[in-house]
Amino acid sequence: MSRGVVTAPDGVPRCPWGMESEQMADYRTYHDTEWGLPVHGDDALFERMSLEAFQSGLSWITILRRRPGFRAAFAGFRIAQVARFTEADAELLLADPGIIRNRAKIAATINNAKVAAELAPGELDELIWSYAPDRAGRAVPRTLGDVQPVTPESTALAKDLKKRGFRFVGPTTAYAMMQACGLVNDHLAACHVRAAVEAAAG
Repeated sequence: MSRGVVTAPDGVPRCPWGMESEQMADYRTYHDTEWGLPVHGDDALFERMSLEAFQSGLSWITILRRRPGFRAAFAGFRIAQVARFTEADAELLLADPGIIRNRAKIAATINNAKVAAELAPGELDELIWSYAPDRAGRAVPRTLGDVQPVTPESTALAKDLKKRGFRFVGPTTAYAMMQACGLVNDHLAACHVRAAVEAAAG
């Protein structure tokens, strides 16, 4: 796919996925106000990791529209609380219509919280951000075709997370998390958000 930016009826140029249709206005809001901005904090990164894992095999809009339900079901993605979830809690989650009811992904989220809970405060944040590539050395994407789904850094991050016991975080999922959390800036060159993301990254 080689699509470049799309200029919306409001005259604002965006990455094409951020301007699909009026029925996907929530996608535009996410693109304009969240995606690519730096995310820090163990719980915040655990949430992004978990949602990206649930997204595997589905469209992101499916997850985005259920995010309030996910947050309610998983105690606001507070690691310490999710780590205490039991098998009984997992069974209740399988009956929760507010989330994606996938047994393996639910189990992985609870497992990952238990693994993260064993880390020192701030360690998950430090671990994930240690795989952020040098921004100065990355080519600026001009079309979607310039954006790769996997990178050496996401492959290395996924390997490190798996070694520590995290599950459902492969190289593609790891890179989606890196994109969403600002470890990389994959807004296209002419996208109106790109400069704001660069400024926020310092």
